[in-house]
Amino acid sequence: MKQIGFAIIGCGGITLQNHLPGLALCPEAKVVALCDANPTVLKEASRRAGVDACFADYADLVRREDVDAVIIATPNCYHAPIALAAIAAGKHVFVEKPLAMNVAEARQMTQAAERAGVRNMTAFTYRFVPAMRYMVHLVKSGAIGQPYHFRSCRLQDWGRRDLGWRQISKMAGSGELGDMLSHRIDYAHTMFGPMRRLVADMRRFHDIRGGQRSDLEDWVGIIAEFTSGASGMLESSKAATGRGESARSQDYVEVNGSEGTLVFQLEQPHQLLIGKSGRTQLETEQIPREFLKVPGSPRNPAEGDPLFNFRYDQTFEFVRAIVEERPCSPSFADGLQAQAVMEAAQISAREKRWVEVVA
Repeated sequence: MKQIGFAIIGCGGITLQNHLPGLALCPEAKVVALCDANPTVLKEASRRAGVDACFADYADLVRREDVDAVIIATPNCYHAPIALAAIAAGKHVFVEKPLAMNVAEARQMTQAAERAGVRNMTAFTYRFVPAMRYMVHLVKSGAIGQPYHFRSCRLQDWGRRDLGWRQISKMAGSGELGDMLSHRIDYAHTMFGPMRRLVADMRRFHDIRGGQRSDLEDWVGIIAEFTSGASGMLESSKAATGRGESARSQDYVEVNGSEGTLVFQLEQPHQLLIGKSGRTQLETEQIPREFLKVPGSPRNPAEGDPLFNFRYDQTFEFVRAIVEERPCSPSFADGLQAQAVMEAAQISAREKRWVEVVA
């Protein structure tokens, strides 16, 4: 079969760490073009991908006939215009989270992709962690009975270092809310369904990062009520001193139901802690082999660092959805649902009240 021509717009760290290695594992995919406004970043991505077709302007790239699909890994403020241009050109589109700057943009992107009939995906990467996939399976299969509570806690120590565009509201739209908590908002939706209403608070502890002004939050907390009647508590921080960064910092999810409890911790991506009604201690359970990777994924879960390699299954999902002409999971619609929660949280923190979630 003809290989799918992929273009990547935004060639920084996330592209080098996730997208290029993920595409390299998929024989159906071929990277044919790259785009970035920073020539140094673009040159390094070109070297690693072995691609000569490099562009500073995405408008030139999306018109190419050899480009079938586009991965957008730019600052958040560019997601909507680039995605809409790619969709108008008939390209399948993958967008890093959060999907957009606000609900209006996310809704416009979702509707445009659905009208055009192109595959569309939002990068909620942690859906592909083996233990998190197994947790979803257990909840949906009824293993914990009626779900009562969703609880997540993401604690990192980023000190006062420069976050680049992520600390500028006009480029990012939100700070820790969109950067990390958006992942847990989406994950809660996969098990408990949509949130009905919430109350939230946000704090910025560092006005200056790396010598540059920061106008976005370092910490966010949400108390939520799901349409199912379950409750949720979600917290995420970049100001948890001593907790470290990235995959080796605190990342905890717990769900409680009428018949059991499930606990996930990212430092153990291949196991869960499970509690049953009538017991007083949680017990460790290894993830069944069939959940160590997405079915059909070319990735070998025994190779590489399990704290990072699960991310390649995300790319595989996008590629297979294109090949099989089916919806992606997670889709733009999932990104829109998370965006609605984020926008409600911003309103709640600003106005100090409960807010209904409207997607």
